[in-house]
Amino acid sequence: MANHAYLRVWTRDFSLETMIPEFARFLTTAPLSASRETFDELVVQAIDPGETPIAEWDLRPSQAGAAEVAAMAAQHLNPDTAYIASATWDLWTFDMDALKWQRKPQPLELVCHGPDYDDGIAASAGHFQADLGFEHFFTGHAGLLLPNTASNFNSPSSANSFEHPVEHTFRQWMAASNNLKEYHAKTRENIQQLFNWVDAIERALPVERSELWSEGEENMEARLDGILAQR
Repeated sequence: MANHAYLRVWTRDFSLETMIPEFARFLTTAPLSASRETFDELVVQAIDPGETPIAEWDLRPSQAGAAEVAAMAAQHLNPDTAYIASATWDLWTFDMDALKWQRKPQPLELVCHGPDYDDGIAASAGHFQADLGFEHFFTGHAGLLLPNTASNFNSPSSANSFEHPVEHTFRQWMAASNNLKEYHAKTRENIQQLFNWVDAIERALPVERSELWSEGEENMEARLDGILAQR
């Protein structure tokens, strides 16, 4: 299963009284898909992820925005509750079968963790968290965007990491310098969109700190900075 990337945000004044208004502002900053600038679903989860949700709304027919989502969440205001809003945002993705780039909607999940939810997970996972989707949207596949990749991409050790025929074709395609440059450029656009979003959050909320984290990177923020710096 492919690794996911996450944005975690902590605010200075987070409490039962502030979390829903701040959740609304967090939702307002999200760069939703141009094809659907509203939210798809809201799930209200009490106690921990193992419990059955106490409320679920399919928001697609109502075209709910941030204010509507927050109003629904406020109906179940409790410190041991999480509020999970689903939407989509547009990212550049590489179709390995067609060997071409597409900018299209990808799932985006936005969460507000109540202070007592799941034994206080907000302290480590953020008062607000965004599941950004697959890590490779921002870091590239299989180390492709690491420094000096172009010089060693066709080495035997590199080839051994691509065992599937589709991945082998992808590796051969990316061995061409122009294709690799385009891969850098599209990935940098995804990263810049993410960084612009972080800036918007810092303007909208009293952010104490934020963190970009992924399941496969030891230091995701440093990795993204490194990719942006390459030309």
